[in-house]
Amino acid sequence: MSIPILEACKKRKRRPKLFGFHTFADPGCPINPTSHFCDNIRIFLRECAELEDYNVDGMPTWCTLLVNENRGFVVPVYTIEESVKYAAKPFCDHCRCTGWSNHFVSKRRYHIIIPIDDEWNKPLDDGVFDLQTHLLHGMIHCNGFGHLLCINGIEGGSGYLCGREIMDLWDRICTILRTRKITVEDSSKKRFMDLRLLHGVAYGHPWFGRWGYRFCHGSFGVKEPNYERAIEILSSLELDQIIEDFGCTDRCMKIRQIFRFYRDLSETQLITLKDILRIMLTLKSRAPVQKKMNIVPDLPASSTLKPSTRRSLQNRPPLKDKTMKFKKFSTLITNMDSRWPARRLEYAADVIVNALREKRASECTHDGMTRQEVRDAARMHIGDTGLLDYVLKSMNNVIVGNHVVCRAVNPATRVLEYTLKELGKGTLVSELESEMLPKPFPEQSIVPGADVYNDVIYLYRNVLLNYPDSELVELATRAVLDSKHFVKEWPFSDEDDQLLRFVCHMMPSLSELEIFTRELPPGEFIVVPPYATVGELKETVERTLRDTYCIMEQVVVTEIEDMEGMTDEEVLFGTIESGSEVWMRGTGMDLEAELKYEGGSDNWRVSCECGALDDDGERMVACDICEVWQHTVCSGIDDSETVPPLFVCPKCCALLVPARSESSDCGRVQLAPVYQFGMELLY
Repeated sequence: MSIPILEACKKRKRRPKLFGFHTFADPGCPINPTSHFCDNIRIFLRECAELEDYNVDGMPTWCTLLVNENRGFVVPVYTIEESVKYAAKPFCDHCRCTGWSNHFVSKRRYHIIIPIDDEWNKPLDDGVFDLQTHLLHGMIHCNGFGHLLCINGIEGGSGYLCGREIMDLWDRICTILRTRKITVEDSSKKRFMDLRLLHGVAYGHPWFGRWGYRFCHGSFGVKEPNYERAIEILSSLELDQIIEDFGCTDRCMKIRQIFRFYRDLSETQLITLKDILRIMLTLKSRAPVQKKMNIVPDLPASSTLKPSTRRSLQNRPPLKDKTMKFKKFSTLITNMDSRWPARRLEYAADVIVNALREKRASECTHDGMTRQEVRDAARMHIGDTGLLDYVLKSMNNVIVGNHVVCRAVNPATRVLEYTLKELGKGTLVSELESEMLPKPFPEQSIVPGADVYNDVIYLYRNVLLNYPDSELVELATRAVLDSKHFVKEWPFSDEDDQLLRFVCHMMPSLSELEIFTRELPPGEFIVVPPYATVGELKETVERTLRDTYCIMEQVVVTEIEDMEGMTDEEVLFGTIESGSEVWMRGTGMDLEAELKYEGGSDNWRVSCECGALDDDGERMVACDICEVWQHTVCSGIDDSETVPPLFVCPKCCALLVPARSESSDCGRVQLAPVYQFGMELLY
């Protein structure tokens, strides 16, 4: 339910500040902060938000009201300040999986949230960080590095805002606050197609790329050159060559018909797969006789972490039979476009059911488990979080073995929970609803142009996912699908004003270098007045570092490189150019503190033969001899298998038993890694 303007004003003790939704956070509207993020967010909360009269899990909460200028409804944007010192999870998994494990732990995190429509006129509840239903959820560390965690537009449950409007707002907020880098894990889908693959082939970048998000961190050793080469390979597939390669298959005629239809429709020549996907994605679903081209609304309005919900389900008429109908999970997955085989999906479902059973048995209660609780329990057996998320999204009124997994919002906590029920004799098992999953496409059911998305799905399934006898296309597709993490950077710039700006790095002493086991984190953006002295620069750096990082609470800057001969009273102007990098040394860093690195205190090493040298969020196993971690799948251990109690990597195995024959078994039988393709894609 949206909040009318009058109602929004009445609910406040004093007249609230109202801002235009589509102009809020434009340059100078309503503020124009010039400092770094740590200071700018405070200005934002003071000038643009109102402190709520309640806390969320003990955390202060502010609300900004944005008015849609055309339709008159009011959108609440909440900002919650989380103190890491009191947080249940002080370290950041998102930083760890995007290559930022070396960042120092920031003191505060700021969560920017737009709840789902039905929650707009209600206070936020505890546990709000765990919900995946928010229209927007972004988290920014107080050093300006952050993560876009969730976005849901029309298909994700919003009745008022589309994904593009929400992303525009988020991007403007990040820009005006002068954030430094924001990452997003892109798992958005459209009709069960991964948009990072579909948009990557059509436009050369994911859907988020229109706002400047680019490749950040790949799984299984995929690097940026691999990703770019993979996109190039798939985008440049020539349509005539595709028809020739599919010539001996039963899909050739239908692919030829689709290509001919859109070639006839287009005013420009369509040569490559990129060309035809672009024109298909700019056409609305229409009758075959229509020739007029229209621009479609934004493709994804689906969550980056939670799959979209079909609006058609909301409009479905009530069933006459009040008996609840369920779907067999084994039947459900037959029509799911998944990169995982059916046996892995079924294994993941069994693990989830076992976790629910253990919860019910241990607590002797029928209470459910939140999505995060189920996910955490299942990760004890399955390290592939992508697989778990994929299965969890479909676990609603499904039958797994002799149990039914249900999903519903707990009326007391208003948090989505999974529950387990025994399969009764009167349970009705329904066929798959057409609204939930696309049906298989028999040849006679595809009429090119009748439904553009059906045509796109057909090409997606057959050309991108099932190209005949082409290892190169298969590897390229896997490379794109294994590139989930993207980042947007707002680079440092020395603006045309009277202020002096520097990037300041705090260097450890020679004795401290042994304790710094990771690459030094990025420097801090510092802004000082035009006639600041050397001493004032030191004080500003100290104040910023103490306010930002847990290990810097007592830091004292003792010297600045190349300024050793200057006194603290001397003016900087004319000595160092604004926009320069400045290197400093000091004392007082608490290098023994537990809250040192965002990636946690473990100094575990990763070295997998796929090329991965850092944690990428995929399932791993450590060698019991060298203690080096590597992917289980690259070591011949399928995700459906449990990790053996003793594991020896091939290198240690060769050192221990150098004379073993090729047929002998050492540790685990190792399968050839499917992601070892770097050189093939690069050359």
